[in-house]
Amino acid sequence: MSRVYNFSAGPSMLPLPVLEKAQREMTDYAGTGMSVMEMSHRSKAYEEIITGAESLLRELMGIPENYRVLFLQGGASSQFAMVPLNLFGASKSADFIDTGSWSSKAIKEAARYGSANVVASSKDTNFNRIPEFDKTKFDPKADYFYICMNNTIEGTRYTQLPDTGGIPLVADMSSNILSEAVDVSRFGLIFAGAQKNMGPAGVTVVIIREDLIGHALDITPTMFNYAIHADNDSLYNTPPAYSIYICKLVYEWIRDLGGIGAIQKMNEDKAALLYDFLDSSSLFSGTVVPKDRSLMNIPFVTPDDELNKEFIKEAAAKGLVELKGHRSVGGMRASIYNAFPAEGVKLLVEFMKEFEAARR
Repeated sequence: MSRVYNFSAGPSMLPLPVLEKAQREMTDYAGTGMSVMEMSHRSKAYEEIITGAESLLRELMGIPENYRVLFLQGGASSQFAMVPLNLFGASKSADFIDTGSWSSKAIKEAARYGSANVVASSKDTNFNRIPEFDKTKFDPKADYFYICMNNTIEGTRYTQLPDTGGIPLVADMSSNILSEAVDVSRFGLIFAGAQKNMGPAGVTVVIIREDLIGHALDITPTMFNYAIHADNDSLYNTPPAYSIYICKLVYEWIRDLGGIGAIQKMNEDKAALLYDFLDSSSLFSGTVVPKDRSLMNIPFVTPDDELNKEFIKEAAAKGLVELKGHRSVGGMRASIYNAFPAEGVKLLVEFMKEFEAARR
């Protein structure tokens, strides 16, 4: 069977050159006579992999020297607890903008350890926009300010960051990291699960400013303390070794394409293809306020749920798979991360045109 176009929200498509290189190195990595899955994480060969991955990520994102890069386990969802456990200080409070499922879960988890203040929300419109935020409502004594920068389920994206002054800005970038240029110095902490834009599931990247490390609450489990992982260069315990190796290959792939600027242009062009059609269609429509549309996750619907199901079934038969939308939004969702080829978006739009024409 030929490869399909996988529109899954994650795990998502990986670059074919990365998969092919991993295949070549599967049983013998760099002349070691073993797979990366078999080698000791304390070995020189693996040390070169993990340090190389960090170096490449720093280069791609322009990460300043006063930030640490950590490769952790537990998925991005573990960060909903790790962030407050490590960043809650004297006030034990944080400000949040609620833009959907993942930020809502982060709010609920933070409230277990302190105060989680929602300063803006788009819940009243089913999270179809990034809400307006009033700086006068921000707590000047908050320990941190939290956003989910791209909302995988709802298909929204921040195009303007909140001005938090001296309060550290924390961002969940699980579904948009490496997809567009970001000024890391504007954030105190960035985290992202790998399985959308960086690699396979199993590793979560945390980029944290050094002054925010070392202040964990006394109740913080050892494995949830950023200082433990920073002091041990992400090798306190056995890391998700193979996932980090694949991330390194993905970073090399992005670098060789021309870096983040080149990837961002490709992503903007891919998204424009689909959004332009949705804006002109009489059958399909997008669900997100145009100014807040994601480049990565594009939800859309027809006027009828049975028609949505019919579309998803017929699309799958053409090799356009995983288009079913999340239950909270319904309809369809096309996730077109960095590795998703433009040809797949073109084929989707062509099929949508055919589907629409057949029902006039």
